[in-house]
Parts: sequence; structure tokens; C-alpha cells
Amino acid sequence: MAQGRIRGKAQLSVYAGLIVLFLLPLILQRFYIYLLSTILLTGLLATSLNLVLGYGGKFQFHHAVFYGVGAYATALMLTKTSLSPWLSFIVGPLVSGFLSLVMGLICIRLSKLYFGMLQISLGSLVWIIVYRWYSFTGGDDGIHGIALPDIISSPNGAYYFTLIVTAACLFVMYMIIKSPFGSVLQGIRDNPIRSEMIGINVRRHQLLALVIAGFFAGVAGSLFVVVDNTVFPDMLFWTFSLEILIMCLLGGWFTFLGPMLGAAIIIALRTFVSTYTSYWALVLGILMVLVIFFLPNGVLGYIEEKIKKGFIEPVIEE
Repeated sequence: MAQGRIRGKAQLSVYAGLIVLFLLPLILQRFYIYLLSTILLTGLLATSLNLVLGYGGKFQFHHAVFYGVGAYATALMLTKTSLSPWLSFIVGPLVSGFLSLVMGLICIRLSKLYFGMLQISLGSLVWIIVYRWYSFTGGDDGIHGIALPDIISSPNGAYYFTLIVTAACLFVMYMIIKSPFGSVLQGIRDNPIRSEMIGINVRRHQLLALVIAGFFAGVAGSLFVVVDNTVFPDMLFWTFSLEILIMCLLGGWFTFLGPMLGAAIIIALRTFVSTYTSYWALVLGILMVLVIFFLPNGVLGYIEEKIKKGFIEPVIEE
């Protein structure tokens, strides 16, 4: 009963949050609408990483490459073809999912740190191709001033499109995690050897999780094109992957919405603290040290733990 009450209140909070997010553009200035859009798409990106990191136990150290490839595929479809612009928002994630499949097939035989290091190497190859291929990708200049359909070309239109797509993707990922596949994936995370002994194809499940995560990272990349109207090679660089990883750890990598919270915290820090000092990364570093020592399960993980104790302890006393 206590778990049911917790779940009911959590669902109510999600619905209330969605309503608030839909109403915010009516009262916020353009800058804050852009900031919210950035938080939403970055949170989606971090959540896609957490699908293989927190729930799959796979150390994916270069997740940004799928984000950048999805963005570039969308941008190139919009600028170099005469096809329907809406098709580009499908092609971007599909290209990212395919790249994740290829890289996954190469890396899947390795585990832990070795998997992550090989992935960084392969991702860096993709980055250098994008960075140097001036005639196709624009090289280090990137692609700017990307034309979009009128309905999503305004700040409010881009925000609502980002909000709807992000909410739909989060719902799909949540259903995946709660499905039998998600349960098996978490079992592999906790004990891959035992999972293999009972007949589960560990590598196949992990590879599928990598492809799903790469696909949703590509969705986030396509949304970046909508919000920012530009793409650039730094989106694929491995240091941005580290920032996404920090979002997961900060928010809570064993919680579903923890990466969303982590993305909001980091983007807010980068935006507002950097107006006062150029050493905003130092503030983030101090915050991460405090989280590691005092909140090892992340901010949202700590909050969920306190909420559960608040409901369960009185029931035990009775």
C-alpha cells in the first residue's frame, strides 16, 4: 500500500510538472524559453546514456558521438536535400542508432573500462571526420542558419516541439525499463555471469540497449538543431561525453529522472555562475565532490530514499 501511495504521488508530480512546463512560455522571456529547451533535450540525452550506464551497467564513455551524428544527419538532410524537412527528424536518430550498432558490434566483446576506451577511440575517429570534411560537414565551422518548418521556427514553437518529443521519448524509455527486457538488463548489470549461466544472451541484450540509447541520443541531437539552428564538431567531442556522464551521476544514475535533474543543475550552473566568474567548472567540481561523499546515489536518489523512508517506517511501527 505504501509503495502504491508513493507511485501515485510520483505520477501526480509528473503530470503537474508537464502542465507547468506547458504554461511556462506564457510568462517567461525568450532567453529562459531557450534555456528550458536546452535543459529538456540535454536531459533526454543524459537519460539515454543512463539506459546503458545506470540500468545496463555498461560504461559508455563517448555517448556524445551519437548525439552529434544525429544532429549532423538532421542538419545535412535539411540543408543539402529537397526532401520533406520532417523526414530529417527521423533520419537523424536512425543514423545514430546504426552507428551505435556498428560501434557496439566492435566493442561489445570487451567489458568495463576496456569497452569505454575502445568506444572513445572509435568515436574520436568519427569526430575527426566531421571536423576535417569541409566540403560536406563544414569542418570546424559547422553548419549555421539551418532553415526549419515555420511551425517550429519560433522560440515557442521549438520549445513545444522539444517538450512533446522529449516527453514521448522519456515515456518510451520508461516503458522499456519496466518491460521484461529492462528487468533482464538490470539483472545483467547486477550479475552478468549468473545471467549468462541461466541462459540469457548477455551480449545481445547489451547490444540492443546500446542501439536504443544511440537512437534516443540521435533524437536529442535532432532537437538541438530545432532549438539552436546550428551544429558544430564539438558536439561529438569526448569531453562533452564526460559532461553527460556527470549529469547522470549528479542527478542519480539508479533513478529514471535523475539524469534530467542533473542536466538541469549543470546547465543552470554553467549559465548563471559563468556570468559572475569564468571558473564555473570549479564550482561544479566542488559540487561533485560533495555529492560523491554525501549523496552517493545522486540528488534524486537521496530524495527518493527519504520519501520511501517517510512512507515505510510508520507502516513498520504500526
